[in-house]
Amino acid sequence: MENLVEDCLFCKIIRGEVPSYTVFENDDVKAFLDISQVNPGHTLMIPKKHIVNMFDYTDEDAKRYLQYIPEIANAIKKAFPNVTGMNITTNNGKSANQVVMHSHIHFIPRFEGDGVQLVTRNNADQYDDTKYKEVAEKIKKEF
Repeated sequence: MENLVEDCLFCKIIRGEVPSYTVFENDDVKAFLDISQVNPGHTLMIPKKHIVNMFDYTDEDAKRYLQYIPEIANAIKKAFPNVTGMNITTNNGKSANQVVMHSHIHFIPRFEGDGVQLVTRNNADQYDDTKYKEVAEKIKKEF
């Protein structure tokens, strides 16, 4: 448990000051049910180090904490055999709807006909070959 913050909800959950419905825990991460339960089994995984979001992960952090994603996803799928898919998402920053400023991964089990909709938009009609290449090059040069 590294660099935990006093007033962070998820740090409080890690310290046991706030109860949670834990489904998996080890020295690196804690996974527990999201109180919203978009669908049964909706789980959050958090690092036991206070990291605000993906923009703050080091390569070492990513290797240490994100390795558990497949294991948690598969446990949820096995627990609910009628799962037909799963949204594995993270919101990074307020404009991306991050509410708790401690990195967390959502595992939202999906069931055929569950009615859950994650809203996106298709802007393909605003792009041509030149614009796609321009955007791709802008990102490529940052690696």
